[in-house]
Amino acid sequence: MAALITPLTLNPFTMSMSNKHGPGQVIVVMVPFPAQGHLNQLLHLSRLISAYDIPVHYVSTTIHNRQAKLRVHGWDPLSISNIHFHDFQTPSFPSPPPNPNSPLGHLLPSFELASSHLRKPVASLLQQLSSAAKRRLVIIHDSLMSSVVQDLVLVPNAEAYTFHSVSAFTVFLHLWENLGRPFAVQSDILKDLPSLDGCFTSDFANFISSQHDCMKFNSGKIYNTCKLIETPYLDLLAKEQISKNKKQWPLGPFNPVSVSQNKTPNPRHQCLKWLDKQATSSVIFVSFGTTSSLSDQQIQELALGLEKGVQNFIWVLRDADKGDVFGGEVRRAILPKGYEERMKGKGMIVRDWAPQLEILAHPSTAGFMSHCGWNSCMESITMGVPILAWPMHSDQPRNTVLITKLLRIGLVVKNWSLRDELVVAETVGDVIKKLMTSEEGGEIRRRAAKLGGDVRMSVAGGGVSRLELDSFIIHISR
Repeated sequence: MAALITPLTLNPFTMSMSNKHGPGQVIVVMVPFPAQGHLNQLLHLSRLISAYDIPVHYVSTTIHNRQAKLRVHGWDPLSISNIHFHDFQTPSFPSPPPNPNSPLGHLLPSFELASSHLRKPVASLLQQLSSAAKRRLVIIHDSLMSSVVQDLVLVPNAEAYTFHSVSAFTVFLHLWENLGRPFAVQSDILKDLPSLDGCFTSDFANFISSQHDCMKFNSGKIYNTCKLIETPYLDLLAKEQISKNKKQWPLGPFNPVSVSQNKTPNPRHQCLKWLDKQATSSVIFVSFGTTSSLSDQQIQELALGLEKGVQNFIWVLRDADKGDVFGGEVRRAILPKGYEERMKGKGMIVRDWAPQLEILAHPSTAGFMSHCGWNSCMESITMGVPILAWPMHSDQPRNTVLITKLLRIGLVVKNWSLRDELVVAETVGDVIKKLMTSEEGGEIRRRAAKLGGDVRMSVAGGGVSRLELDSFIIHISR
């Protein structure tokens, strides 16, 4: 939380709406899934909704609430009196180290524990808040926490909205395929579409299915995207065969879109100070999120590829999160002998938690080598930074298609069909060079910059994203 954001200002329309309904008329409860990319998105959405003078109650385990508050970038959640955190204690659970060959498997115990142990306390909280909400109690829950909120049917003034933490493109394809492809779609959407083989372990796929069985209670769906990015896929999701006539709201981007680089209540991270010394649009940012781990051999190849490349870089070299990010030992990846000494001046290795949003917003950042998790994609799109896509599991292979083939704001580093093969140093260097020096790379960088500018403007008064948010607030305050 090293940087300040430009505050979300309420326009006259919003002010009159707030005054009309007033505090206590509507209360919102956020129920995030206990993984960083999910926690972060709903915490950012809490900020947006709280700006309409609506109290927001953010509900999770004690560990995961602490994690969400500590890691959020661009604003201080403790500075907003309208956001209330509810920390629920849960029994201890296994928190094994990540396995690069079994993505998410090590996190499943924490997911299962949260989904099973939060149902009772959340049901009790909903009953308690129901009497305080004069008009309506609104539950916004991650799609993977549907079982936790199923008792809302016992609360007379409650209604629920399912939040999908992935792209509209990915959600549409999942639903469309599961329904047996009920209507035709344009061929370019399906071209080069990767299979779901290898995206999930069977245990995690079963967990997803168990949560989706409880989603029938929702009154609509929310996406961290906007029409400027995903109109074609939002339109497909709105078709009756998919939507079942339930409403949907693309309310993104959730993250702050304007980050101050100079005014901060806390010391700036050392990597931001390093970026200050670099030329504009000269640095490649390398980070693979919180649920991905590279093998020792792959780390060596990536290190050599970055060393041989012409671009300076910041590399966040962390293992995937454990179920409890505050406990136990964390693997420290081994780099080639003398590597960090050789890279002084050219590259910076960050082994702790890095301020990703602020790095992407920094004028020196030219590209983002990413796993293509949707949280990272939205932050990169918002800041106008092109993506070098290296998908590893889950929705990431299909997000890669959206980023590189459909939006054309990135390049593929690792093809999903070759996911079991090593990405060699030469490939890393060649893709970076293509982005930074080729004519195609120049077009990609220009498209990314333009889309980012348009998306940032969309959250201002009268912009398409602000209108969607206003519409949602009107709907829940009806």
